[in-house]
Amino acid sequence: MSPMLLVIFTTHLPGVVPSREACFRMVRMTTPSPSAFDPQAFEGTAEYYAVGRPPYSAQLADTTARELSLDGTGQLLDVGCGPGVLELPLARLFDQVTALDPEPGMLQAGQRRCQQAGVANVRWVQGVAEDIAALNLGSWRAVTFGQSFHRVRRLEVAETVYDLLVPGGSLILISHNPDDGRPRPANPGYPEVPHAAVRKLILDYLGDSTRHYLATWNQGQAERFEGTLSQTRFGGSRTIYAPGLPDLISDVDTVVASYFSLSYAAPRWFGNRRADFESDLRDLLHDYSPDGLFWDWPGDTELVIATKS
Repeated sequence: MSPMLLVIFTTHLPGVVPSREACFRMVRMTTPSPSAFDPQAFEGTAEYYAVGRPPYSAQLADTTARELSLDGTGQLLDVGCGPGVLELPLARLFDQVTALDPEPGMLQAGQRRCQQAGVANVRWVQGVAEDIAALNLGSWRAVTFGQSFHRVRRLEVAETVYDLLVPGGSLILISHNPDDGRPRPANPGYPEVPHAAVRKLILDYLGDSTRHYLATWNQGQAERFEGTLSQTRFGGSRTIYAPGLPDLISDVDTVVASYFSLSYAAPRWFGNRRADFESDLRDLLHDYSPDGLFWDWPGDTELVIATKS
């Protein structure tokens, strides 16, 4: 097995130009655990992810602080951080944040976005959830997974998180949930994104391997995260909701970015047909909305919280 190279990116204050050595600290790991998914699944998607994914509830930070009784101290580990989606709202709730992701492009985008926002207490670490114990990153007041827990070996990773949390610390699984939480709000007057038609277009381009992946990737897993957590030393969990954005309107560029941000529709999968696919996708979207605007209810923001006793 070849060694794994751990790269740590550190966020610095805006206006301060750090040395290359200060930006990148590398530690060679000689015995990595295999990931439960391809660490390159989101290669080339970071910029699309930052633009195309709907934001979480504007009340996410306040809800998290209230539910966990946070006081601005302690450490947060965010696993599968992407381009800093949770770091931007949650970093102010902690002394230090560690953002972990296997995709260097995601870490670079997240670091840049946090620097632009003046968020300076984040370090960026390349790695996978299954290796967090070996990375010796510390102990945690909270560990978050923002729409990433479904991509790991859930029981194993939950037990590892339990060991690394301080007493009273919590694992928080954060996601959009359009089915539970509040009733679906009224459409503000725009067409909805034609997800079924777009998925058919993707499958027309990418074929049976992608169709098989979408049909089987979650086989053998508990239907809900609560079922997984009930099998661990956490002993269970509680689920709360922060209100999502009922009037989120997306243009065609945003919808295109949202699809290119998906692991199974990343631009690289289309090869030299990528431009053809994007042209067909834009034509399809304009067929459904000549004005090029869509309403796509993301749902309320769900927080599944498991606390270490």
